[in-house]
Amino acid sequence: MSGVRVLVGTRKGAFILTSDGKREKWAVSGPHFAGWEIYHMKGSSVDPNRIYASQTSGWFGQVMQRSDDGGKTWIQPGTPPGEQTTPQGMPKGESNKFVYDVSPETGKPLTTHQWYDGTQHPWEFKRVWHIEPSLTEANTVYAGVEDAALFRSKDGGKSWHELSGLRGHGTGPAWQPGAGGMCLHTVILDPSDPKRIYIAISAAGAFRTDDGGATWKPINKGLRSLYIPNPTAEVGHCVHHVAMNPKRPNVLFMQKHWDVMRSDNAGDSWTEVSGNLPTDFGFVVDVHSHEPETVYVVPIKSDSEHFVPDGKLRVYRSKTGGNEWEALTKGLPQQNCYVNVLRDAMAVDSLDKCGIYFGTSGGQVYGSNDAGDSWNAIVHDLPGVLSVEVQSLQ
Repeated sequence: MSGVRVLVGTRKGAFILTSDGKREKWAVSGPHFAGWEIYHMKGSSVDPNRIYASQTSGWFGQVMQRSDDGGKTWIQPGTPPGEQTTPQGMPKGESNKFVYDVSPETGKPLTTHQWYDGTQHPWEFKRVWHIEPSLTEANTVYAGVEDAALFRSKDGGKSWHELSGLRGHGTGPAWQPGAGGMCLHTVILDPSDPKRIYIAISAAGAFRTDDGGATWKPINKGLRSLYIPNPTAEVGHCVHHVAMNPKRPNVLFMQKHWDVMRSDNAGDSWTEVSGNLPTDFGFVVDVHSHEPETVYVVPIKSDSEHFVPDGKLRVYRSKTGGNEWEALTKGLPQQNCYVNVLRDAMAVDSLDKCGIYFGTSGGQVYGSNDAGDSWNAIVHDLPGVLSVEVQSLQ
């Protein structure tokens, strides 16, 4: 029987929500890693029982966790069983697993990046923002980190190596942090071409590799950002999220700091499709699993207030690939609601009808089993939600 497993990362732990194909009744497991920030969780499409989680603490550092039984038990890959915790019983930080490459000639860092005040600043690892398991190899997984870089593990998370062609592209000194840091928050693997990867960085823009990560090109033509000195610069744009329907991998949708954008040529150029949205600011964007022209966003009032307009939580759907949007409100609070939906906090399943899931800064996780026509609160009162991913189970 078909079913779904929704993976929820919050500011104080991880939760796993499971249901059958009807998606009407839910079982809730958690909190896993109670008290820790879980920036992202994601399951493998090759081995659905394998799930990765990014566990972060300002005190204890970054820990990568892996489950091989669907989230029932967890290990820190590469750490011997007797050394998984400190003498106080806390997970050991593993920040040193993510080591930036240096120049082979000088032994010095490859480059610096721009700081908020315009000065140059060295790269410093802080946390893993996004985890992306390989579409074909169970032990291969990618990690997008802050400060922005892309790492890959080929041994199930035991060891990590930087794909340093990205930082070495030449534009790195012009990258700068967004309000949430300089994070590589989006990693998309092209199902039709195993050597093609898309990434997005706040605040640098979107990039693409066509050779497995050796070389990269900025894909920001058509983006316009009035808050940078050159609004149409090659890099410097604050991209919040990028989404793709795997059945049509050359078509991408982007939620930028301002503007919803669309590309029909694998990111080589972009056009704005914000249309009749009440505001073109937001964080999430996702695409219906069976209808490549059906797109979902959650408009947010502004880049300073960071909550939904008018106290009404509304998901907007376009069935025409943008420009024409309808508000989806059935089952969502329409008064006195002032929450945010962060960039990794929306996901779609592959069942029929398509299920949509999103989490809020107020700790609610909403689900729709009819492609957004109606919504139900799966769970209330979790810690603030940082990420939502879903596994469609057969």
